[in-house]
Amino acid sequence: MKKANPLNLPESFFSQLREGAFLTAKAGESMNTMTIGWGMIGVVWQLPVFMVLVRDSRHTYSIMEKALDFTVTVPTGDMKDVLAFCGTRSGRDLDKLRACGLTIKPGMHTASPVLDVRGLHLECRILYKTPMDPSHLDPALAALYPERDYHTLYFGEILGCYEE
Repeated sequence: MKKANPLNLPESFFSQLREGAFLTAKAGESMNTMTIGWGMIGVVWQLPVFMVLVRDSRHTYSIMEKALDFTVTVPTGDMKDVLAFCGTRSGRDLDKLRACGLTIKPGMHTASPVLDVRGLHLECRILYKTPMDPSHLDPALAALYPERDYHTLYFGEILGCYEE
């Protein structure tokens, strides 16, 4: 394991995030992994933060609403097929980890586990969450929400950032 500074990540991290990364959350016995392509790293409340968006219609949303934390895995190997599968199937219907042959390991800082794949891992504690208010959305972005299934924004303090 190699620690990384979440505020000084290489461009390859952001390129892969645009292509797809994994968001994993656990609350009680419920856990799910989904593919994300949107996220943001920065400083909020004087803390390093990863902000992720989850549509309210997603199974992960029901877990995130009860979770205290989440993890993000940005893979470095070719995982396009797995990312596509986890982004198009619902954890309500099947165990995506088993279907893809993925395994997890305990987070070092979070109750939510980390995917056991090569990549950069962020372990985040949820600091704040807020549903989008579409009345504040730039009309040019309305096309991203044809079904009006808006996101909830989750701000997570980055407790751990490392490569494996």
